[in-house]
Amino acid sequence: MNAPVRLRPEIAALPAYRQGEQAAPDAFKLSSNENPFEPLPAVVDALRDAVAVNRYPDATAAGLRAALADKFGVTTDEVHVGAGSVSLLQQLVLAAAAPGDEVVYAWRSFEAYPGLVTVSGATSVQVPLREDGSHDLAAMAAAVGERTRLVIVCSPNNPTGTVVTTTEFEQFMSAVPDDLLVVLDEAYAEFVTDEHAVDGPSLTERHPNLVVLRTFSKAHGLAALRVGYAIGASSVLDAARSTAIPLAVTAQGQAAALASLAHEEELLARVDRIAVLRDQVWRALVDQGWEPPLAQGNFVWLPTGEHTAHAAEVFETHGLVVRAFAPEGLRVTIGEPESVERVLRAAQEVLGNTSV
Repeated sequence: MNAPVRLRPEIAALPAYRQGEQAAPDAFKLSSNENPFEPLPAVVDALRDAVAVNRYPDATAAGLRAALADKFGVTTDEVHVGAGSVSLLQQLVLAAAAPGDEVVYAWRSFEAYPGLVTVSGATSVQVPLREDGSHDLAAMAAAVGERTRLVIVCSPNNPTGTVVTTTEFEQFMSAVPDDLLVVLDEAYAEFVTDEHAVDGPSLTERHPNLVVLRTFSKAHGLAALRVGYAIGASSVLDAARSTAIPLAVTAQGQAAALASLAHEEELLARVDRIAVLRDQVWRALVDQGWEPPLAQGNFVWLPTGEHTAHAAEVFETHGLVVRAFAPEGLRVTIGEPESVERVLRAAQEVLGNTSV
């Protein structure tokens, strides 16, 4: 029965985050941008050693923060670790925005953004993507007003896969107030091969109002362990730490992330293989007659428009679970190499049966 409990109406009306559907045993799950490779052997060993589940983890993630600080040439206070980059974004939104404030971001982008803003009590200001699926940073800068407390830039953008260039981002940072928090969400940074793409960690010293988010879920393949990190000014990250749920990052997650960082050469070789396969799939789609944005994540975007629901059904008949964002398009993860032939057959069938 429904209990007579008073809830915030905007929260009661808020749809829960929808995870990518699970795939049948004979199908490929290409809906969640997961890494198809098994964990690195060193990660498996680290998890095997981190078995003291009766003890709390290090709440500060000191070892992992030190390793990340060394990697990016910052201090440990300029690194914050959380249970996935999305949890860090939630902390930053809560630290910066309150009822009556605004948060600006491009749309369509990561589907968690609207919910995080609503939970904070702030208001979303969504700026449409350009025709090619990329951020319109000039329009985003123009959308910043007196009530704006935070801007989110996603590069590569999820789900369209486009990047923001260094030049574009620097122009944007020059156009917005110096005291406005800008969050650069780089969850897919390791897959980027465009030399002109922005590299967030290299810019944080020049822009104290910039925080960069990255994750171990995608390229590192640790999605189930939920470890993400932020790089930025210690004063901003201290505010985020104040809003965090304590002890959210497990000891197992910390150990696995450290092991993955220690074997980054082996990891990046795997990432390169995924990026090469991504480029091959993208080129094949273009050859079929599609006009997908240039992909820089570990996924491709098919602009299926009003045919999105039908297109998802076609992919399902080919044993492929993809992510549908009706009425805009499909996001298809680059998964196992064995899935590629099915992806291209399904894409060809959609193109042949519709006016996409």
